[in-house]
Amino acid sequence: MHSLTFYFDVISPYAYLAFDQLPRTLQGLSYQVRYQPVLFGGLLNHHGQLGPVEVAGKREWTYRQSLWLARQQGLDVQLPAAHPFNPLPLLRLAIACDTSGQPNRHVCEAVFKHVWCGGLNPTDPDRLAELTQRLQPARSPDAQEVKDRLRHNTEQAIADGVFGVPSIQADGEMFWGLDALPMLREYLQGDDWYRSPAWTSAVDVPAGIQRKR
Repeated sequence: MHSLTFYFDVISPYAYLAFDQLPRTLQGLSYQVRYQPVLFGGLLNHHGQLGPVEVAGKREWTYRQSLWLARQQGLDVQLPAAHPFNPLPLLRLAIACDTSGQPNRHVCEAVFKHVWCGGLNPTDPDRLAELTQRLQPARSPDAQEVKDRLRHNTEQAIADGVFGVPSIQADGEMFWGLDALPMLREYLQGDDWYRSPAWTSAVDVPAGIQRKR
């Protein structure tokens, strides 16, 4: 059985698309998935990057492409009333729903849909209260241990080599993005290409130039 870690932040439309697609990608394989909420903003800060929707032009493209991809998947997606938004309450809620801090797929789906279905404000207090009531978390999302767990998740993700969401770790290898799901499937099926120099030597390519930040 393959053990996978799915790193996500509900702020990312691609994370929701990958979350929806993952069971079809893994169909016929023996696997177990651990869903790990992380703070995308924390990853960006660590790597000194802007998010896609913080870049003019890329912002509009991100929304258009994610809606097109959702249509291709047969997934009903509407952009939230405002984006980006503060995802902390939703990430903490997901973590609070499990005593060990590992939300199950049902919880993750509910939180994703809260953001990406209906075109509403994800941080509206009344909506957050309704979602909290429906999920019945095992702990308070405002508990310090829940906040600490999200911080630890993000720090652990960075240590594992995560630089964006969605990312999926399998056997120490990292697969980033919705478009990496076919690669993940090939890898899990034992394709020899993932042991060839084409895969293994990528880390050895020298940088010919470095731009000043």
